[in-house]
Amino acid sequence: MAEAPAPTATALPHRSRTGRRSVRGSAPSGPAAPAGAPAGHGARAPRAVPGWLWSLPPVAALALVFLYPLALVVQQSFSPENGGGALDAYASVFRSHSFREALGTTVWLAAGATAGCLVLGFVLALIIAFVPFPGARAVAKFIDVFLSFPSFLITLALLFIYGTVGMANGLWSDVGGGAEGPFHFLTTPWGVLLAEITYFTPFVMRPLLAAFSQLDTAQLEVASSLGAGPARIIRRVILPEALPALAAGGSLVLVMCLNEFGIVLFTGAKDVTTLPMLVYGKAILESDYAAACVVAVVNIAISVGLFGLYRVVGKRAGA
Repeated sequence: MAEAPAPTATALPHRSRTGRRSVRGSAPSGPAAPAGAPAGHGARAPRAVPGWLWSLPPVAALALVFLYPLALVVQQSFSPENGGGALDAYASVFRSHSFREALGTTVWLAAGATAGCLVLGFVLALIIAFVPFPGARAVAKFIDVFLSFPSFLITLALLFIYGTVGMANGLWSDVGGGAEGPFHFLTTPWGVLLAEITYFTPFVMRPLLAAFSQLDTAQLEVASSLGAGPARIIRRVILPEALPALAAGGSLVLVMCLNEFGIVLFTGAKDVTTLPMLVYGKAILESDYAAACVVAVVNIAISVGLFGLYRVVGKRAGA
């Protein structure tokens, strides 16, 4: 007879003194090591990089490029190099007639240019979006290209047309036989206003065209079928949809007109002094850097305040 195999050692249950069952020969339980981990060493999870550490490089670059020069301007306005109190430069600038005149000129030019851009931009955007004519799409694309043009380019074009020796005055002299033509308004505030409206109108048209492209044409067809005329359709249907775009474009134009320097300089309007021109005059022509910094701080405060007001109004209007 074949011999029976010898019994192998197996884990036999037994009862401990406490009455609980246990298994003999079982290995003590513990955390399982991941596959591929070296023997005798526990697995360690990689440490995650804190989120605030990733924000340090962009914040440092922003502070170095933008905030540090701005802090130097503010510091110089409160601590002039020629000595004096912290607010002496502000008091001197605010008392000056040139500052008050520049502030008034800047505000009315910016407000007038914004109003003109809103009216002209709304009319032109309506024509491009809703009046079919050959080349409408090409004109709309040209608006995007126009936004990249420098402001002095438009001013030079107006000088070629309406300048003292421009085309309009030359044509007038050739026809009437006079020594010079009647067009001399470019060197006045009205010339600056015309140049700013001409240059900044596309900045209003661009968001308007985007808003009109999303307008449901069925609303226009229903209003027209109910007997509404074009003026009523514009007032009741199109204008409410265009208000957020008008607010966005108008606020952008207002802030840019407040800080415009090239148009005023290239028109040669010597009697038109805005806040940016006053900064240029104080810093470059008079070497009064403390006064220039004060005017710059005021200009920045007005621009930031208007932008903050626009954000508040935009949120309440749901723009």
